[in-house]
Amino acid sequence: MGLRSISSSLKFGLAAAVLLVLVSGCATPPQTEGKAVAVMNDEVYDPLEPMNRYFFDVNYALDALFLKPVAEMYRGVVPTPVRDSVTNFLTNLSQPIYLINNVLQGELNRAGDNMGAFFTNTFLGVGGLFDVAKLNTQPEDMGQTFAVWGISEGPYLVVPVLGPRTTRAAVGGVADYYLDPINYAARENDMDNVGIIRAAATGLDQRSRSLGALDEIERTSIDFYAAIRGLYRQNRNNLIHNGASNSTQLPSMNFDDDDENMAKKN
Repeated sequence: MGLRSISSSLKFGLAAAVLLVLVSGCATPPQTEGKAVAVMNDEVYDPLEPMNRYFFDVNYALDALFLKPVAEMYRGVVPTPVRDSVTNFLTNLSQPIYLINNVLQGELNRAGDNMGAFFTNTFLGVGGLFDVAKLNTQPEDMGQTFAVWGISEGPYLVVPVLGPRTTRAAVGGVADYYLDPINYAARENDMDNVGIIRAAATGLDQRSRSLGALDEIERTSIDFYAAIRGLYRQNRNNLIHNGASNSTQLPSMNFDDDDENMAKKN
């Protein structure tokens, strides 16, 4: 794939992202003046709930048939240190896009941590397999950047296969794909499958680390769909506010590695 085609794809993707953000902004209820970030609403805006519940059920079935069994097998067969290295490697690949979004949000100190973590772990941590830097950088994406810029979160969506999103986060994901230097380098070198493989590995890694937590939420929820919707929005609030969200919509849920949770209990 040549530079010209990459440039055209980038322009098309960003144009589509801008258009969708504008549409989502129009579809969101008016916000109270003075609140820059739209996540301050008490209720999740879910005008497409019937369709979302349908896709939620589809995703639940796909998870039960494929993703959860594979995640359980992966967790049962692969030793914890190896799984930790996979998590470290995937996190290290994400540091450049975290850096870009921190710069766009004006978080220059956090951007510096991203740069330090990426170069330290890439060169001293065997390509990112080991977290030598120990900087504990937080995920940053274009959806969070849009929120900091004051763009409305838009309707809640359940995307087939990908799961829950706000419209803002969904559009941000498209922008992240085209802005991510790792994805750009892969496309430039005709390695178009890298993005798919990376997304699949990330999904498997995250699912394997949330097996117990999601089972517990399903077991204790009267309405699993509503619980996931509320928790998703709460977690997005926490990410947007860098852990300083004042949301009290639902109790805080820990989606860290279940092995770590068990170790803490013992």
